Amino acid sequence: MPIFPTRLLVVLVLPLLFAACKRNGPDLPPHTSPQDTATTPPSSGVPSYTVEVVRAYRHDTSAFTQGLLFHNGALYESTGLNGKSSLRRVALESGVVEKKIDLPGSVFAEGLTLVGNHLYQVTWRNSEGYVYDVNTFAKQRSFSYYGEGWGLATDGHQIYMSDGSNYLRVLDPDSLKLIRKIGVYSGSKPITRLNELEMVEGELYANIWQEDMIARIDPSTGNLLGVIDLRGLLKPEERTAGTDVLNGIAYDPATKRLWVTGKNWPTLFEVRVKPTQQTIAVR
Repeated sequence: MPIFPTRLLVVLVLPLLFAACKRNGPDLPPHTSPQDTATTPPSSGVPSYTVEVVRAYRHDTSAFTQGLLFHNGALYESTGLNGKSSLRRVALESGVVEKKIDLPGSVFAEGLTLVGNHLYQVTWRNSEGYVYDVNTFAKQRSFSYYGEGWGLATDGHQIYMSDGSNYLRVLDPDSLKLIRKIGVYSGSKPITRLNELEMVEGELYANIWQEDMIARIDPSTGNLLGVIDLRGLLKPEERTAGTDVLNGIAYDPATKRLWVTGKNWPTLFEVRVKPTQQTIAVR
């Protein structure tokens, strides 16, 4: 996914220098416009949260995680990059890939969600998505959309899709037609680079691309409710030259367990969200 220069700043924390493409390489072109680079005064702060690690699990370091969800005791994961994109089911306890299909080399897979017995997967710049049977991974149909696909989530009735902007698309899971768009803002400031999505207790959680942070969004209004600060979750000694950004959120509403990971991370973390006394300002 291309870079967007607007970002979240934490009070007393120096700004980070962003990469110019979705993966940390020169082969993916930027996606900016003059208005993106304009200076905007910061909005008022929003509540800041941190996490407590409940348990750590193994995660395949070859998985460029784009979409993640939990279903019937297993993780379902969409991995990206051309020539490496896949759909897989992963055993939670061991991290072993139990079932996997590879996508064509021309496809850069992105977000993943589940409605009923159907898995929905989108692609970055192919403008095409796929619907699979959750048990067999048999592809049932394809669908098209305008622009880029980043993340997917569902409330069980509608599908929410991010495209790297501050807008979320709401899709009908049967027709896959656009129902409406939701603008995500903190005050008057648009929150961009919304990536992997997950519905958690009525809120949309969104990875913010190139940040170790997750936005908490009211899906009915688009208001930014808070930000979960995950900086330092993956220790320096666990990082290699291939380790990429935080991305991947899965939630089990039955047990209220929450998991997070990143692209090519060695670890999947079960975490518990905790409030702090700080706020995060948006610029």
